[in-house]
Amino acid sequence: MYLTKEVKEQIFAKHGGSATNTGSSEGQIALFTHRINHLTEHLKRNRHDYNTERSLVKLVGKRRSHLDYLKKKDIVRYREIIKELNIRK
Repeated sequence: MYLTKEVKEQIFAKHGGSATNTGSSEGQIALFTHRINHLTEHLKRNRHDYNTERSLVKLVGKRRSHLDYLKKKDIVRYREIIKELNIRK
């Protein structure tokens, strides 16, 4: 499995402040980005997997919503997470 408990803890520790702070916007965005990157690689190999494609589109929408919220609340944190995760805007 690509997303183990240890990987999640690392993502939240790096971006969310601590491994147990799973509700932070930065941690959620980083987790969505990790999942989006994994699904993108999967779809490069399996072009006709339409269910995965739909899941990818939904994840991108969720991440966009979190980014919009963060942009509205704190523009500095928004710019940092965009730069750190290399998300194009």
